[in-house]
Amino acid sequence: MWRAHAVDPLPTRPVVPYQDSELSRAHKAGLPYACDDVFAKGAWLPHESMLAAVGVRAYATCPLQVRGKPVGVAIFCRGEAVAFTSSQLAVLSDVSRALAVAVANALANDEIRNLREQLEAENISLRTQLGQAPWFEGIIGESQTLRNTLEAVEQVAATDATVLIMGETGTGKELIARSLHRRSPRARGPLVMVNCSAVPETLLASELFGHERGAFTGAIERRRGRFEQAHGGTLLLDEVAEMPLETQVMLLRVLQEREFQRVGGGQTLCVDVRIVAATNRDLADRVRAGQFRNDLFYRLNVFPICVPPLRERREDIPLLVGHFAAKHATRFGRAIARIDRRTLKLLESYDWPGNVRELENLVERAVILSRNGTLRVDRDAMPGAALTGDVDAQLQATERSAIEAALGATGGRVAGPNGAAMRLGLPPSTLDFRIRRLGINKFRYRADSAIGARPRRK
Repeated sequence: MWRAHAVDPLPTRPVVPYQDSELSRAHKAGLPYACDDVFAKGAWLPHESMLAAVGVRAYATCPLQVRGKPVGVAIFCRGEAVAFTSSQLAVLSDVSRALAVAVANALANDEIRNLREQLEAENISLRTQLGQAPWFEGIIGESQTLRNTLEAVEQVAATDATVLIMGETGTGKELIARSLHRRSPRARGPLVMVNCSAVPETLLASELFGHERGAFTGAIERRRGRFEQAHGGTLLLDEVAEMPLETQVMLLRVLQEREFQRVGGGQTLCVDVRIVAATNRDLADRVRAGQFRNDLFYRLNVFPICVPPLRERREDIPLLVGHFAAKHATRFGRAIARIDRRTLKLLESYDWPGNVRELENLVERAVILSRNGTLRVDRDAMPGAALTGDVDAQLQATERSAIEAALGATGGRVAGPNGAAMRLGLPPSTLDFRIRRLGINKFRYRADSAIGARPRRK
């Protein structure tokens, strides 16, 4: 232990920066730096005035590095102007390596503790929010049908099971997929989404599985596919019903073996990915029409989740209208203080073929057109709203007749190129709703078709 000697008042010396100093060059090279006598120097580094003030005459500094990264500097001091020998500097360098590991561990522990405290604070905040807000972020509603769907999400989220999300366009299937991912053990991994209907059929395999350089015209370099990008996380295959049959075969192999090859490549790649598929089509009808593989359907349909259309949870409409009105009022700098009562009744009576997305678009327009802080929607802004709830009996009979004729001609098939929806020029989901609303038994037409196909007995 060294003892500071009484010294005369410190003389003033110019200060030189660390940059390009002998000490800086030594530390960058991973070597110790030694000063035999600070008072013998004509100029001081920034720290040397502090060392001299407490009686230090000679010192040695060793850089603390772990895996080539600096974590600090160790300073060894003497109260007398006695130089450090090369053997002493070698010993101090060895000591410094052990110090560097200890300092790195301490810094890592501090970082872990800070992250843990931050996570605990976020969890407390999240629990508080969950007590005041809807169950799921971005999903608004309190109806029992929606609660059933969200309960199913809670049940399957913690597992690694493949999930098939079914629902009409605009019901929020992507929000359900995001909620599944965030509540799963893979939440820290990536959530990668692919819209199978938005990618050309000839490029979908490359989009999903990647390709090697020269695999096809335009493949100028190797490209990682979405499966590789989603490794350790979740892959959402949106509009999976639109996937071509050739790509379905490749997807089936990945689901079975958890391995694949890039397009034009021979190397087998293994991935750890959870599959979530989404569709607004009836996959069973697509299977019967030969447009979707039966074995792939069963692989995807491990845990089906049905997202209810808005017409089946009308009690959620006031909450959704209030949410969208506040959202877009903030966006456009408008003040919406109230919602017209007749507007709310009109919105609750509409069938919403475009579901929540259509409702939000309509509310957005209404916010733009609002006056005096009141949200109003004219009946003219809602095509078909006048016919909802009080359809004329003659019109209803005509509608029933047209639907029954189309079902009879197609053997009860709703979707597909030869389905009743195609004949009537309607989306399959809309036709299904009208069939249920009119109480039509579409399965009777399938039975009649099967009976009619039997050969007659002689």
